[in-house]
Amino acid sequence: MSAVTDSLDRARALLADFPVVDGHNDLPWALREQVRYDLDARDIATDQSAHLHTDLARLRAGGVGAQYWSVYVRSDLPGALTATIEQIDCVRRLIERHPGDLRAALTAADMEAARAEGRIASLMGAEGGHSIDNSLAALRGLFELGVRYMTLTHNDNNAWADSATDEPAAGGLSAFGREVVREMNRLGMLVDLSHVAATTMRDALDTSVAPVIFSHSSARAVCDHPRNVPDDVLERLPANGGVAMVTFVPKFVLQAAVDWTVAADENMREHGFHHLDTTAEAMKVHRAFEEATPRPVATVATVADHLDHVREVAGVDHIGIGGDYDGTAFTPDGLGDVSCYPNLVAELLDRGWSRADLAKLTWQNAVRVLGAAEDVARDEQSRRGPSNATLEQLDG
Repeated sequence: MSAVTDSLDRARALLADFPVVDGHNDLPWALREQVRYDLDARDIATDQSAHLHTDLARLRAGGVGAQYWSVYVRSDLPGALTATIEQIDCVRRLIERHPGDLRAALTAADMEAARAEGRIASLMGAEGGHSIDNSLAALRGLFELGVRYMTLTHNDNNAWADSATDEPAAGGLSAFGREVVREMNRLGMLVDLSHVAATTMRDALDTSVAPVIFSHSSARAVCDHPRNVPDDVLERLPANGGVAMVTFVPKFVLQAAVDWTVAADENMREHGFHHLDTTAEAMKVHRAFEEATPRPVATVATVADHLDHVREVAGVDHIGIGGDYDGTAFTPDGLGDVSCYPNLVAELLDRGWSRADLAKLTWQNAVRVLGAAEDVARDEQSRRGPSNATLEQLDG
């Protein structure tokens, strides 16, 4: 048996006991864009490798035990709250359609129950505070519909929080933004700091009494992209109890890919497409650009470098995985779809990560952080009721 085969066998054995909790998968948006939620046209019970990074067989092959399905909508989309509810409906229909493989999960206990049953715990995360339309009542509504984290921004600022990839406006979180965080703590909804400006990260850590997450972000010290997490923020995770879930997106993990992506995004805009567009027509433009200017290629080792760094700075209790599958046009070599998590675990085994460390990375940390948010919520709800604050009252 070769060393590579041995490492993969050991990785698969570990994932059988401690499967991956992945923090971010954009399958619902891909289903919206490709087939307008026609689940017969993209039946994930069948091989979808020609269209998607995700289907049930590849989730199983990848050792995925829990998935946060992103109920993302673009921040420039009119009617974002309605579109977010449509995304939630898509996830619920997927779970209803595949009860032997997927189980709805709202709590850490639900995640453990799904693992015991051999099903994939299915949770939801709203990607961007624009989805609540500046309404704490809408936030509560999303929670009641099953959303268990909200990313405070997407690529653009909203009225109360600065994004990593927009010009500073609020200076981090506004007064209303801090009230959003407090209400999320009271509900038991995880505060997700992927996509937000470093100032917003720090303000959220100053405000939150519950652990935060980064659902799909890597280390800025390894790759200098504003979507990544600075070391001073990573250093605060032990005191907060939060988890940074490292992503696989090449333009966030490989510096040469950052520079290439700037040029590729500009090319998309010149051809009349949004730079995040993954429709067939947009991908033709992407591929033509790539043929003319080959993109730098990230690898499994590139991602492992970020995990090594986050473990060193934040500690092994504060790391996780957020692949961003079906939300990125490109993937690293060896991490092409959701079946590939064993390749990453094998790489970490070869780097000397212990079974105990890897169990925390893949399963235990993510389950713990949701459970901790539930504990905080019980305490907060015993002391105060729902907030009626408005953007206008707090921010003028």
